Amino acid sequence: MTTPSPRPMDSTMRMPRRSLLLAAVAGLVVARSARAQEDAVVNVPQLAESPSILPTGRGEVPSFGGRRPGPFGTAPVRPEEPLGATPTALVIPGIGVDAPVETLQVTQGKMEDPTGPWVVGWYENLGRLGTGSNVVMAGHVDYWNVGPSVFFNLGQVQPGDRVTVLGSDGGSFDYAVESVTLYNADDAPIEEIVGPTGADSLTLITCGGTFDYQNGRYLQRTVVVANRVSA
Repeated sequence: MTTPSPRPMDSTMRMPRRSLLLAAVAGLVVARSARAQEDAVVNVPQLAESPSILPTGRGEVPSFGGRRPGPFGTAPVRPEEPLGATPTALVIPGIGVDAPVETLQVTQGKMEDPTGPWVVGWYENLGRLGTGSNVVMAGHVDYWNVGPSVFFNLGQVQPGDRVTVLGSDGGSFDYAVESVTLYNADDAPIEEIVGPTGADSLTLITCGGTFDYQNGRYLQRTVVVANRVSA
């Protein structure tokens, strides 16, 4: 009796083994994926309950950072406030002046004119109150369709007369008149008049002298210089 020879294994017999192998690999992947999902589910509550990691809601649209705050606990950088006080009012009892003060500029060597007949202009880029500098102000002597204005009698003050300037800080700055000078408008030493004095001083300027009707201007300037008498 002869033993039958083994039957050759064809492709139809190898397919089930390959399928089993693929199924096993797929099962392993699915198992690992399920385990990862399970771990994620387990870890989410731990993150949410952590005192150092808290949900903050939806953030703003990403930007280049211009709208975002700085580091936590860091105070924003603020520009430094200029020293001294801003003048708010000028009082000269001897000539009946009690006027508000507005802020003006000296631009390219030209002093801006006060905006009305009863307001005094202060030039903020020359000197501030209480800083040991020359505080410069100007006012009209008269005004179109108005007549005599705030500094109409400025040339009548006398050395020793008191001048008081009220500041934005609530302080009162008292000065005593030192000199009253009439300069020709075309050759007045402007840099000397409005320049630093090395002390708390006050310079008041207005038009004066002869009026040139042909050109519609005064030919002189009245300049009053006063020094601070109390701190």
